Amino acid sequence: SQLPTRRFVHTLLEDRALLVKCKLSGLYRHQGQEASLFRQLLDLFQFYMGFPIDDHTGEPQAEDEVSSQHYEKVCQLQRLAFKHWPQLKELALSNCGTVEKRDALRRHLSALSEDELRFLVTRQLRLVAEDDPWAQHKSFLQEVMMYTYERRRFQREVINEMPLYPTEGILWDENQIPSVNYTGEGCLALPKLNLQFLTAHDYLLRNFNLFRLEATYEIREDIADVLQRVGAYYDEDDKVRFAGWARMALPLTSCKITEVRKPNVGENKPAAVTADVVVNTKPLRGDVRGEWDDIKQHDVMFLLTIRPPAAAEVAQMYAEGAEPGVREKYGLVAVRGCEVIEVRDEGGKLMNDFTGRVKREQWMPPEGFVRTYTVALDTAQYQLDMNYMARNKSEDVYSTFNLLMRRKPKENNFKAVLESIRDLMNEEVIIPQWLHDIFLGYGDPGAAHYTGMEASQRLQVVDFKDTFLDADHVVESFPHYQVKFAEGADGSKPVPPFKVTFPESGPTPLAAAMTAHSRSDGSSVAADMGSGSKAEGRGQEANGSGAGGEKPVLTVESYTPPDPGPYPQDQPRRNNVRFTPVQVEAVTAGVQPGLTMVVGPPGTGKTDTAVQIINVLYHNCPSQRTLLITHSNQALNDLFQKIMEREVPARYLLRLGMGEQELDTEQDFSRVGRVNAMLARRLELLAEVEKMARQFGVSEDVAYSCETAAHFWLLHVFSRWEKFTALVERARTSAAVAELFPFKEYFADAPQPLFAGKTYEQDMERARGCFRHLRTMFQELEECRAFELLKGQADRVNYLMTKQAKVVAMTCTHAALKRREFVDLAFKYDNLLMEEAAQILEIETFIPMLLQRQEDNVSRLKRVVLIGDHHQLPPVVKNMAFQKYSHLDQSLFTRFIRLGTPYVELNAQGRARPTLAKLYNWRYRALGDLPYVLNTPAFKAANPGLAFDYQFINVPDFMGKGESEPTPYFYQNLGEAEYVVSLFCFMRLMGYPAHRISILTTYNGQKHLIRDVIEKRCANNPLFGRPYKIATVDKYQGQQNDFILLSLVRSRVVGHLRDVRRLVVAMSRARLGLYVFGRQALFANCYELQPTFRQLLGRPTKLALVKGESFGQCSRGVDDKVQHDLIEGVEAMADLVGRIAQEQLAAAHQQYSAPQLEAPTAPAEQQQGKPAAQKEPAAAAPKDDVAPAAVAAADAAAAATKDGEMAEAGAAAQAAPEAKEEAEEAAAAQEQPPAQPKEAGKKAGGRRGRGKK
Repeated sequence: SQLPTRRFVHTLLEDRALLVKCKLSGLYRHQGQEASLFRQLLDLFQFYMGFPIDDHTGEPQAEDEVSSQHYEKVCQLQRLAFKHWPQLKELALSNCGTVEKRDALRRHLSALSEDELRFLVTRQLRLVAEDDPWAQHKSFLQEVMMYTYERRRFQREVINEMPLYPTEGILWDENQIPSVNYTGEGCLALPKLNLQFLTAHDYLLRNFNLFRLEATYEIREDIADVLQRVGAYYDEDDKVRFAGWARMALPLTSCKITEVRKPNVGENKPAAVTADVVVNTKPLRGDVRGEWDDIKQHDVMFLLTIRPPAAAEVAQMYAEGAEPGVREKYGLVAVRGCEVIEVRDEGGKLMNDFTGRVKREQWMPPEGFVRTYTVALDTAQYQLDMNYMARNKSEDVYSTFNLLMRRKPKENNFKAVLESIRDLMNEEVIIPQWLHDIFLGYGDPGAAHYTGMEASQRLQVVDFKDTFLDADHVVESFPHYQVKFAEGADGSKPVPPFKVTFPESGPTPLAAAMTAHSRSDGSSVAADMGSGSKAEGRGQEANGSGAGGEKPVLTVESYTPPDPGPYPQDQPRRNNVRFTPVQVEAVTAGVQPGLTMVVGPPGTGKTDTAVQIINVLYHNCPSQRTLLITHSNQALNDLFQKIMEREVPARYLLRLGMGEQELDTEQDFSRVGRVNAMLARRLELLAEVEKMARQFGVSEDVAYSCETAAHFWLLHVFSRWEKFTALVERARTSAAVAELFPFKEYFADAPQPLFAGKTYEQDMERARGCFRHLRTMFQELEECRAFELLKGQADRVNYLMTKQAKVVAMTCTHAALKRREFVDLAFKYDNLLMEEAAQILEIETFIPMLLQRQEDNVSRLKRVVLIGDHHQLPPVVKNMAFQKYSHLDQSLFTRFIRLGTPYVELNAQGRARPTLAKLYNWRYRALGDLPYVLNTPAFKAANPGLAFDYQFINVPDFMGKGESEPTPYFYQNLGEAEYVVSLFCFMRLMGYPAHRISILTTYNGQKHLIRDVIEKRCANNPLFGRPYKIATVDKYQGQQNDFILLSLVRSRVVGHLRDVRRLVVAMSRARLGLYVFGRQALFANCYELQPTFRQLLGRPTKLALVKGESFGQCSRGVDDKVQHDLIEGVEAMADLVGRIAQEQLAAAHQQYSAPQLEAPTAPAEQQQGKPAAQKEPAAAAPKDDVAPAAVAAADAAAAATKDGEMAEAGAAAQAAPEAKEEAEEAAAAQEQPPAQPKEAGKKAGGRRGRGKK
């Protein structure tokens, strides 16, 4: 399956007939798991032996070419038989379609004796060597002939006939889907994602199979969880009943096939199979019933047949210490997938309709509890089942289903992605010519970089707009050039914006920014990527010198942008980020055609760089369209919000997908929202046209439509402007400009005076600015004209997406799900920018490159910009076998880097204190700090109440144990959870805002445990509240907060933190403070983690606290040494928090118990009796007041904490029901976390039982 070795090995294997020998071996015919694995491996081997590719040129062979070669080979056999073998006369005279069949070949060859057959195979056809011992067996010779001349099915045909939903057979096939405890020993019948691929079809096929199997593994885990929960049993009537319940499954009331359509022409499976599935949601809780009611069209569900085994059968399974599988243990008989077409309530009324059949004003709440789901079954699987039933006289599996299972929507999109991959396999995949070789893993790794592109394709002059803040910034950004500013007319110092003219040889990359993996000889791709025939002599320039040792000259021109108009809103918004030279190199490379790779370590401004690339690209190539892709909705929204703040008109921006509603903006950037905005803008502009017509004395009917407004522009506006410019050109005075300007009345509401009257040039430029404002206005009206002509909302939405929008943003998942829709709508784009590229699966990176139909076998794609960090976590793959054996977690970004593709590595971080950055910057080549983190007071100040800005806190066994595992792979550590929550409470008592604290952990079990403790002890207590987020390290990648409390959980083995990429993510989330809780003896001895833990363990491993400080009232510097107290352990920390809480509550009691009419000045004795919170420096009270009822509730919580009721402290806070409402009001007055933590808390509550098991 690798082209360099295939060229030689393939011929040898064919000559030795290895495949045929394996098929005739005893192991192949043997029954058992090992033999099954051998057969599956042999199928994989057979596929690659006959793969359609020219072994010498590497060119893929089309199906027509393969067929013609096959039939030519059959015809040669027939000619040979006709000439030399009378016994094979029937074979010689038969048609090729008959000869190529296996049974027909066997029948014809049986007419030859063993010696005759050996002579034919070894001497005439030379398929096997004469001295091969196997040549003495007739069965072997026949098998060689049949293997050589039978027609093999194309893999495309096999894929098209393959069911997309998994069945019970493949779900528990350990050879294809190994268990989670895969050790890496032995081989598996799985394809691998290596560095190289034979063809694009080979690439798609491997990804299709692995993606399908990974989805199948996740479905298997969900089914196993449901089977464990529902508790199936037989009642007295021998009917299957369910003693338990599962949130994701319901017993079936009925399941009936309603329609089986006739096959399409040329197919042997039904065109469609639909069924009605009925369930009753009455026994469910309201929130769970709502989830079932929210099921909509295209959601995937699974139909299960369960027949629980009898008690005797179960005992037999456990005999002799055997552990039965999930399928046998719970009696799972059949699994079939289906896709929802529509949902109806008990009254037959349509629910969740997005097709327009139910109008919004006609919507009504659903009736009753019975729900009927009309579902589409897999037609290929249905045909297989019917064939099997007819052949074996078995029961109809579709009449046996008794359980319906659903899955979480975010995890249930596998079918649409598989369909997208299958569609690509049925098309001719056109990869851009400049990207093709490097994509398949061959050729020069630097060929796709802009330095390797044709000079005619590169941009020699680039308008960098607001990238540079001043002239010095330009000089700093191009240290490898001799920057020469073009002299202005007045000789003044150049000011932004700047246009940069590169040398005729093209832009030269900054040597300090460019990086690539070393070759085997030690040389770097980046060092000599400029050398070669296309850019001769560039190698010297890359090192900073040209001919004669001089730097190449870079011509920079400062220009005054045209006045956009007299109104403040006309002025463009400017960039205020001072980009580093490496970031400028990334922007330069991103604007140029070709492949640009940007590695962004944590906090180095990847998002700002991406936004600037889009901004500069839009202004340099305004006619081109850019597709923006990220892995997560949050990253996409962050990126999109920054683009909205730049000089890209909002009417050209479009955000697709479900995360659009999370955008922090008043504008709606969804498809429907943009259409509505265009229609609303049309009305605003037509009102302006009507106002202008009234001032000109023209009939107001010109503002009736965009078309009439266009005529008004030509006849009245543009004509007046031409007349004005002709008259002013003669006079050339500022007075003439002010007097003759024809639109003075229209611009009467602009800031006055409209014309300063100082010079003719200034006033004329202001007049041109006013005209540009009008021209932009009528240009917008012309763009609105299509929305005026198209009457249907769907047509308007499609026009917006395919024609109007210049920057279209979506997640990689949305692109994979909707590819067929994009292609059908003739969606076009020229540039692709992908952020979080190192977190995206290979296939989910590749599909966005092919969302458009290729024209004339040429790809329209001109630029691909991939931004990510391969030193952080890779794509999530749950099955260890697919991750370790098949490398499914390898992203395209990482593969390109491993191939040696040149990339720009950003080298200055602006997120964390320099001391915190040292915990992870050893993983990068030369990661420094921006002046912002060195000079800003917030980064220089110490964390109040805490002696250090980062610290590792050793947590010994708590209550006699460390880590626990209530369910498999659900790790928890109660001691660390208690310690982390206690420190959070302490920080809140010191006055730290809750939204600036996040709690992270390395395992889901610990996350749920910490949420439980927070919910019980802190959530309803106004002194504490909830932190901003409680999440796993993996889920928090790409996010940050000021203070991070990290729990490492494990106390026996290091676990998956041994992966350095996870360590980098964990260490790089904090800006100001990082506090790590773990077992010192375990992590100190882990070799992979040494560079970080050597620094962590250089400080005390007991929590160090400082008295006399509170948040906002601390003057200590972060490097200042201070006397501190060391906390001995979990109990001591809880006791301290309880004492401080009591002291602060005592102060609050005194404040609220004072008489309301008392004089402002307190008596002296009350001054002497100040609460201990003011006497004890460590007990600084929060700034916000606490309501009396909240004080009472929190007082009880503090007492419980002090008494050592560690996990049940929150129960006391809920002991006063009458205080609940006032406590909530007080909590709302404090700095509480945003909505996300509240939702997270609810989810934690739903799984609390599992966490405590």
